[in-house]
Amino acid sequence: MSEPRLECILEAALLAAGEPLSTEQLLNLFPDDQRPSRQALETALEHLREALQGRGVVLNQVASGYRLQVPETFAPWVARLWEEKPARYSRAVVETLSIIAYRQPITRSEIEEIRGVSLSSGIMRTLQERGWIRVAGHRDAPGRPAVFATTREFLDHFNLASLKDLPSLVSLGEPGPEHPELDLELPQP
Repeated sequence: MSEPRLECILEAALLAAGEPLSTEQLLNLFPDDQRPSRQALETALEHLREALQGRGVVLNQVASGYRLQVPETFAPWVARLWEEKPARYSRAVVETLSIIAYRQPITRSEIEEIRGVSLSSGIMRTLQERGWIRVAGHRDAPGRPAVFATTREFLDHFNLASLKDLPSLVSLGEPGPEHPELDLELPQP
């Protein structure tokens, strides 16, 4: 199969899927006798990414695989297609999610200790219903408390391929009058 044809098939599949597709899922699009090698597939994906530069969609790799998406520069126009406003989350929800993302796996009591306030079950339920966090196990301590971690959905939603892509806390700024939200005392691991 020619590379331009392979690129067209991949573009069509990614557009139709509406969600990230893994390399395996992309390879399984083809019958055994026409299946490209993994290397040929990755080369075609890279060429497709380059071909889409400067266009209205881009090919992006996230934790779950590859997806076509609208570049952020076009978000103001595309957002007008949906009348409903995007969900707004309270500061407590955002703080809790941030703590889990940077300190995972972490228990509820450790989150409360960092935030300095008790954690409502509604916050954890919201994050779990959204699919951004999950119970990743239980700590070997009295009461066997659940430990929480982020999910692939979290990575996909925030356009991250892995947790290594989270901005460093240093790049977010120093705690102080300009960034009081960063004035968290994190316990040392």
